[in-house]
Amino acid sequence: MRNMLLIARREYLEQVRSRAFRMTTIGLPAVFAIIIGVSYLSSLGLGSNRHVAIAATDAVLANQIRNLLVDDKTAKARVDVIAPATEEQRTALVKQVQAGAIDGVLWVETPAGKTPTATYTAQSSGDFITTARLKSALNHALVDERLTAAGMKQAAAEALVSGVSISSFQAKKDGSVVKSNPEASLWKGYLMAILLSMTTMIYGMNVARSIIQEKTSRIFEVMLAIAKPGDLLAGKLIGVGAVGLTQIAIWLVAGAAILFSPFAAAMMSGEYAVHISWTEAVLFPIYFLLGYLLYSSLFAGLAATCETEQELQMYMPLAAAPTWLSFALILLIINDSNSVWSVAASLFPPTAPVIMFLRMSAEIPPAWQFALSISLMVFSIWVVLWFSTRLYRVGILMYGKRATLPELLRWLRYS
Repeated sequence: MRNMLLIARREYLEQVRSRAFRMTTIGLPAVFAIIIGVSYLSSLGLGSNRHVAIAATDAVLANQIRNLLVDDKTAKARVDVIAPATEEQRTALVKQVQAGAIDGVLWVETPAGKTPTATYTAQSSGDFITTARLKSALNHALVDERLTAAGMKQAAAEALVSGVSISSFQAKKDGSVVKSNPEASLWKGYLMAILLSMTTMIYGMNVARSIIQEKTSRIFEVMLAIAKPGDLLAGKLIGVGAVGLTQIAIWLVAGAAILFSPFAAAMMSGEYAVHISWTEAVLFPIYFLLGYLLYSSLFAGLAATCETEQELQMYMPLAAAPTWLSFALILLIINDSNSVWSVAASLFPPTAPVIMFLRMSAEIPPAWQFALSISLMVFSIWVVLWFSTRLYRVGILMYGKRATLPELLRWLRYS
């Protein structure tokens, strides 16, 4: 026990004092803040200030579309109307698009007794926001025109087709009903899942790299003279895990200080409000520790069978596959957090940490599912540690011998 704690202390102090720890602790949040800030600033005014021409065979419809686009203050669109327009005028407008004089041209045909058709020609094929605005304005104008043609007054027709906003509320199991924001909940769960999976994988990889470095430097031959292989592995897992918790604690304290500042409070209010429950705050370190122990134990066993870091990197995509699977299920989980697939994935140990936080962002699962998920993870950690420790005992002193499957089975029997 004493040797294990000494090794844990050595691993902890060595990594905390390193330049890499300082850089990632300060630099990683700064990089994410810059990325989020750039994404937010670049999205401001997205799809706005477009110069669009509407060419139609129906002048009334074309002007209704124009009025709807101009009334949209977020679009800030300049709209020219050519109606009734001919094919020659349409061709001339397309040439203006090609020359960059205008951003796009909407062509609308309304043949008598037939369904109207519309095409939009633009220089960019990726301006989906402008296309969506044009589609909404066209459909709104068509319904308005049909209602007025049927004898309804213009004001009544516009009131009939006007949209209605929906406020979201969540009915909790304790009987309370609180205002919710599905988009904010999605991003909260997504960011917490990314933080959890990223830190788990990073520190699991740190354990594996540390084993490879010490194995290639032959320092283990000295360390094994005073400590058992199991103590070495356990000390390494405890020390590096404590480094991870230290780094996350620093990030959380810094994040809380920023969020409680007056500027951030104003930014995060209203539709951007994000609420973190006590359940999420308590379970985050628990699932971090369990996920870290599971993946780092797996990586430690893999590292003991490898000769170089390059060889270890070959196995990393396979080891990270459960994390990719977790994020592949994100839409299913957010939309239906209690489906069979969602529950099964939150109980499957390799995906449980990420999936549970994605589920919690939509609805807090029952307590028995948390208990079963944590129990299964603890059992899985014990199984993986059992195999990894035995591979570690033999593989740490193996040099120049390829670790084939029969050889690995032989190592397990030796230990």
